[in-house]
Amino acid sequence: MAQLDDLDRAILRLLKEDARLTISEIAEKLGRPESTIHFRIKKLQEKNVIERYTIILGEEFRPKSLGVLYLQARTPVIEDFLEKYIAHIVKTLAMLPNVLMVARSGLDGIIALIGGESWDRVEGFVRETIEVLPGLERVELFPVDGFEKGAGITGFLVDV
Repeated sequence: MAQLDDLDRAILRLLKEDARLTISEIAEKLGRPESTIHFRIKKLQEKNVIERYTIILGEEFRPKSLGVLYLQARTPVIEDFLEKYIAHIVKTLAMLPNVLMVARSGLDGIIALIGGESWDRVEGFVRETIEVLPGLERVELFPVDGFEKGAGITGFLVDV
């Protein structure tokens, strides 16, 4: 893991807040020469601390309701097929428009972040699209009522 000093962290905080800042603006905010800021940003990119710059979509484009979905696959008769089946479910979920994020959890679990215009739509989507997938042992949906940290993640994950 790359070692970051106070200046690197300050640069990252500013870029995280607004990736459109110019090197001059960052230098001015931090009271450092532009050449120092340019060099540091270049080094952060070379070390893959900064992989890319992106956008977070505004509130209008984000889902109004969110749920965390936990799926557990039933172990097939031939246990060697479990890994392939989990990979198939993950790939299937990743293609669905209401699925914002998909991750593996343990040997037979999958976690997904589901979004929709209302909680009824989120529940309907899960009921009609996901619960009908064969081979699932457990399907649990938990509402997300708010974020203490990371609220912007939904704007980052939403497809347009």
